[in-house]
Amino acid sequence: MTTETRSTCCYCGVGCGVLIEAEGGRIAGVRGDPEHPANYGKLCSKGMALADTARSTTGRALQPEMRTKRDAARETVDWPTALDAVAQRFAQTIAAHGPDSVALYVSGQLLTEDYYAFNKLAKGLIGTNNIDTNSRLCMSSAVTAYKMAFGADGPPTCYDDLERARTVLFAGSNAAWAHPVLFRRLEAAKAADPSIRWIVVDPRRTDTAAMADLHLAIAPGTDVALFNGMLHHLIWEGLVDREYIEAHTEGFAALKAAVRTFTPAIAAQICGIDEADLILAAQWFGASEAALSLYCMGLNQSSQGTGKNLALINLHLAARQIGRPGAGPFSLTGQPNAMGGREVGGMATMLAAHRDIGNAAHREEVARLWGVASLSARPGLPAVQMFDALRAGTIKAVWIVCTNPAHSMPDNAHVREALEQAEFVVVQEAFTQTDTVPYADVLLPAASWGEKSGTVTNSERRISRVRAAVAPPGEAKPDWWIAVEVARRLEKLLETKAAESNRSSPLFGFDSPEAIFDEHRLLTEGRDLDIGGLDYATLDTRGPQQWPFRAGSVHGEARRYTDGRFATANGRARFHALEYQPPADTVNARFPFRLTSGRLRDQWHGMSRTGRVGRLFTHAPEPALDMHPGDAARRGLREGDLVRVVSRRGELVLPLRASDEVPSGTLFAPMHWNAQFMSSGGINEVTDPAVDPHSSQPELKHAAVRVEAVSLPWRLSAARRGDALALQAAVQPLMGACRYASLAIEDDLLVLRAAHAAAPAGWLEQLYAALDLLPGDDTLEYRDARRGLDKRAFWRDNVIQGFVLAGDIAQADSLLAAVRAAQPWQGTRLAAFAARRGAGAAAGAPRERIVCSCKQVGATKIQEAIAQGASVADLKASLGCGTVCGSCVPELRRMCETRQPAREPAGVAG
Repeated sequence: MTTETRSTCCYCGVGCGVLIEAEGGRIAGVRGDPEHPANYGKLCSKGMALADTARSTTGRALQPEMRTKRDAARETVDWPTALDAVAQRFAQTIAAHGPDSVALYVSGQLLTEDYYAFNKLAKGLIGTNNIDTNSRLCMSSAVTAYKMAFGADGPPTCYDDLERARTVLFAGSNAAWAHPVLFRRLEAAKAADPSIRWIVVDPRRTDTAAMADLHLAIAPGTDVALFNGMLHHLIWEGLVDREYIEAHTEGFAALKAAVRTFTPAIAAQICGIDEADLILAAQWFGASEAALSLYCMGLNQSSQGTGKNLALINLHLAARQIGRPGAGPFSLTGQPNAMGGREVGGMATMLAAHRDIGNAAHREEVARLWGVASLSARPGLPAVQMFDALRAGTIKAVWIVCTNPAHSMPDNAHVREALEQAEFVVVQEAFTQTDTVPYADVLLPAASWGEKSGTVTNSERRISRVRAAVAPPGEAKPDWWIAVEVARRLEKLLETKAAESNRSSPLFGFDSPEAIFDEHRLLTEGRDLDIGGLDYATLDTRGPQQWPFRAGSVHGEARRYTDGRFATANGRARFHALEYQPPADTVNARFPFRLTSGRLRDQWHGMSRTGRVGRLFTHAPEPALDMHPGDAARRGLREGDLVRVVSRRGELVLPLRASDEVPSGTLFAPMHWNAQFMSSGGINEVTDPAVDPHSSQPELKHAAVRVEAVSLPWRLSAARRGDALALQAAVQPLMGACRYASLAIEDDLLVLRAAHAAAPAGWLEQLYAALDLLPGDDTLEYRDARRGLDKRAFWRDNVIQGFVLAGDIAQADSLLAAVRAAQPWQGTRLAAFAARRGAGAAAGAPRERIVCSCKQVGATKIQEAIAQGASVADLKASLGCGTVCGSCVPELRRMCETRQPAREPAGVAG
C-alpha cells in the first residue's frame, strides 16, 4: 500500500514543503508540495534526493550502545540500560561538581519540540545554562544584531518581498547554491522585470555574483568598511530619510559622526574595489523604491559578525528600507530549524520565547511557568568556549545531539582533544558515520527525517508541520522522547532540586510532541513572537503560519515594524556606530593568503545525509582548494597538484583547482568534507576559533594561510562496486594513514583516491580486505616490490567489479570507466594492467563533471551545444538540464555567457 505524507524538508532554512511517498514501511519517493507557501512545489537538487538518503539503513544508528571503559568498544544495550546510565552519570557529575560541570550541545536540525525538551532539561531541571547549538556557528550574529537594532530577534521581512524588491543586495550569500528555491523566485522576478537590480557582495565570483548587475568582490572580512562607506555617501548625498530617522530611531548623530571621515574612497581602498562601484551600490540602494538585503554566513561567521549585520541594518534604517513591501534586512538561516531553536531559547545566552538570562524578571517568568523554584542567572558557555571548557576539564560531561562538532567547529583538532579528555560523552545521532560518534561513551539512536513529527520555523518566521511517513528503523526513537525519558530519571536522582519545587504536575509529563508545543506556545503569549493563537489543529487545517500569531488571529503577520514601532523599550530602532576592524587572523609574509570556505550546490553540512547519494557527488566529486591561476603559476603549481594548506593552528592536504572565481590572494575550500570522506577533519583543521565579542560566533570565513607544494610520489586509485555505504564504513578507518585520501560514492560504487610518501606498511592488505578484493580465480594480481607497484582487479560473471592500482595509476581512467560501464569484459584480462600513457594526473581518474545532477548531464555535452549557439532555453529543450529542480540553471547561464565559438572543420582556412 502506498501512502503520501505532507511534511517539510530537513535541509536549509527555506523550509520547503514536501510530499513523502511511502510503501511497505519504507520511503519510496519525495516531491515538492505545491500548496506550501515557501516553495510551491519546487525543490533543489538536495531536496529532490531526500528519498535516496533514506532507502538504506546501512550507517544508521539502530540500537543504543555503551562502553564500560573508555578504551573499550561500545556494546549493544537496551533502552532502559542506556537511559539509566546517562541519567546516573549526569546526576553523579552534578552532585560532585555542580550543575555547570555538564553541558548539552544540540542542533538547528532538531524539531522545535525536541529543542524545547532539551532546553527545559538543562535550564529547568539541571539548573545550568550550558546548552548551546550549532546555530551558534551560523546565525548568532544575526540574532544579536536584530536584538541590538530592533529590540527583538527575527527578520522583519517575508518571502513575498523577494518578488516586490526593486534592488536586491546579496551580502555574503551564494543563494544560487545555498538557498536555490528562493533564488528561483528571485530569478523569475528579474526575468519578468529586468529593471530590478542585483548587487552581490562576495570575494568570489559565485553563480550568484555572475548574475549580478554589480559585483563587489571585496577582500574577505571588509564588509563593515563597505557598508560604512555606502552610508557616508547616502548621508552626504541626501539619500537618507531624515523624517523617518527623527520619528522612529535613535543614535543617528553618533553614527553620522563615526562615518564622517569614512569616505567612499577610503572604504573602497580597504575593500579592494573601485570607488565608483561602491558609490553606484549606495546610489542604487538609497534611491530604490524597495531595497532588500539577503545575507548569510559571509556576514555572520566573523569575529566582527554582529558589526557587519548592524552596519547593513544601519543602511536600511537610514534610507527607510524597512517595514514596507520589498524592503528590509533579511537574514537567511542555514539550517531547517535554527529559527525554532531561537524561539525556545535553545542557546546558552537566552531563555524561552526570546527572553534574556540576564533579566531577573524573565527568569522569574519562565521559572513560574515551568513550576521550578528558580533559574540560574549565570550565562552558559557558547559553543567555542564550551569545548574549551571540556578540554580544560571544567565541564566533565557533554551530551551532543544531532550535530558533528568534531568536524564543524573551528580548529577542530582542539575539539577532538576535548572529546578525548572528557569524562563522559553522550552522542545522540541518526547516523553512525560521523567524526563525532567514535568519541561517544553512550550512543543513543535517534529517528531522522520522515520518521518523526513536530514543527519547524523557516527563515520568514513560518511554522510548518513535520510529519512521520514511516516508523524509525531498528530501535531508534524521536529526540524529544529520549530527552524526556532521561529527564524523568534525572529528576528522581536530583532529589534536592525536586524538593525545592512547588509544582503540582510533573516537570516532564509530555506524552507527545503536541503536548510540548502547547507548553511552548504558552510561554510566547504576550511576547514579540506570540503564537498563543496557534496549535497543531490550526497548522493542520490552515497550513503553515507565520509568527506572531496571537490568540484570535486568522493568520500571522508577514512583515514586522510596518508602523515604525520597534520592540525596544521606547519603540525606537537603534543605530550603532561601528568602526571597521580587520579579521582576527592577520595576513603576513608567513601566511599570505586569505582562506574562505563555503557550501557546494549538492552537499549539505558534514554529508552524513547527502553523502549517502551517489549523484550528489557528480558535481564536485572530491575536495579541492581554489586558487587564482596567477597565484598558482607564480608558485609553480598546476591544476590537480596536491598542496599543503597551513595556518597558525593546523594543516591539511588538498588537490589544487585553478580558478578565476577567486581573486589573487584569496583561496576557497568547501566546508563539507570531513574524516568520513577524506584523510583529515576537513578545512576546519585550519580555521580560526576567534569569536565575535557580542554573539560568540566564530570566524569560520577567514583564516590566514600559506600554500606549499607537497611531495607524495606514491599514488593509489581504487574502485569497488557493491553496497557503497558499507564499503565506505570499511575503508574510512584506513584513510588516516595516508597524507591525502578521498572517498566518493557513485550509486553502488565506491571510488578511493590516495597519496603518500610511500606505501604505508601493511596498509594495502587491509584495504584489499575492506574492499573484498581477496585472491581468487576471478582476481588478477600484479606486484613489483622493487618498483613499489601493487595492482589488483576483480571480476564477477566476466564484468569487472573493482580494482586497486598502487604506485602506478596510469590505467585508472580506463579501469574506472570499465567498472562504471558494467559491461562484459572484452579480450584478455591481462590487458587491464596494460600501460595507458597520458592518463590522469595527481589523484586518479575523476569522472566528467556533471552540471545537472537531476538529469546527469555532463559539462562536455553542454559545452558542445553552447558552441553551436544553444541558449539556456535550448539546453533545457534538447538536453533536459535545468528542467527538474533548476539548481543548475545559474551555472548554465554562466556557461552560455562565456561560450566558445564552434570550431571550424579541419582543413578549412579563414
